[in-house]
Order: sequence, then C-alpha cells, then structure tokens
Amino acid sequence: MMKEIVNFLSEVGKLKDIKRRGWILRNVKNPETIADHTFRLAIMAWILGEKKGLDIKKTMKIALAHDLCEVYAGDVTPYEKFIGGDKAELARALKKWPRFSKKEKIDTARKKHKKELASLKKLTAKLPEKIKREIIRLWFEYENGSSAEARFIRQIDKLENLLQAFEYNKRDKKFPIDAWYVEIREKIDDPLLIEFIKLLGKKKK
Repeated sequence: MMKEIVNFLSEVGKLKDIKRRGWILRNVKNPETIADHTFRLAIMAWILGEKKGLDIKKTMKIALAHDLCEVYAGDVTPYEKFIGGDKAELARALKKWPRFSKKEKIDTARKKHKKELASLKKLTAKLPEKIKREIIRLWFEYENGSSAEARFIRQIDKLENLLQAFEYNKRDKKFPIDAWYVEIREKIDDPLLIEFIKLLGKKKK
C-alpha cells in the first residue's frame, strides 16, 4: 500500500503549482497557489480553533482535506459565467460580489459538487480504505457544514481569502477588495472571526 500512498502524495503535490483562479482573473502577478491557501488556512484553523475550544485535530484535518478535490477539478470562482465573454464585462464583474438567482445558485453548486466529488474519488481511489473513507467523510462534512469544526473552516476559508486580498491591495492599491467585504458580511457570523476582520480593517488604515 505504500506505493499507493506515495502516488497519492505526488498527486496532492500538484496543488503547489495550481494558481488560484480568482487572482489570475484579476491579473495578480505571481498569485498564490491552492497549496499556499490551504497552508495558511490550516494555521488559522489551529490557532483560532484553539481559542474556540474546537477539536483541533479534526479541524485541521478538515482544513487540509477541503480543497484536495481541486487536484483534478481545478479552482472554481463565482465569476465563471463571465469568462470567455466580453473582457470589459468581466472586468466590471470582478469589482463586485456577483448576484445570482436562487435557481442559478442551486444549479452551479450542484455541478460544482458533482465535479469535485468525482475528482476526490479519483484522487483517493487507491488509498487504504480507512484513509480514503476518512478523507471523503471529512470533505462531505465540510461541504455540508455538518459539525462545528466544518462550519468554522467554511468561514475561515472566506477569511483567508479576505486576508490575501488585503495583502494584494497593500502591494497594489488599485487592487479592489470591496467584493470580499460583501461576501464575508453574508458568510461570516462567528464573533471571533468578526473581531479578526475588524482588526484587519484597522491594520489596513
């Protein structure tokens, strides 16, 4: 079974080379990779999860598992419908948080979930059964937000994106960050993370 584990880890290593799509669309020079994002997310899960009194081992496992599906599924942004069309329209869309109908949201989420699950099953197919089951279970837990740890990671995922946007804005003042504020107002309600966001805003000033 060691051969299968080595192969799995080699495939996971591809995440170190896959640039985050949202930053590419915004023409960020040398943007972070999926592995970059996951690394800091895991650190945030550890430190902030400790303050929340969560099961840290579980919290960090969910953080590490949540984007493994992107090895084959790739990184998907909310702006996919604008890609390949008018460049000016895409540029305008990227400056704000996109709004879709309830049906569009459901259809998009269903397609994304199906594609990512297929990718995760392919990635873990030859792993020892116990490890494979755990990775897939934790991914489902994250997707469904079915535990306190999973719900916390879902929110930290958005917070790490905001933190990265702040850093790109610091590098280039023309880099827009308003869209992230709209998203976090809708998706982050944890008091500890709200405190983090307020301090981040003060730091920017």
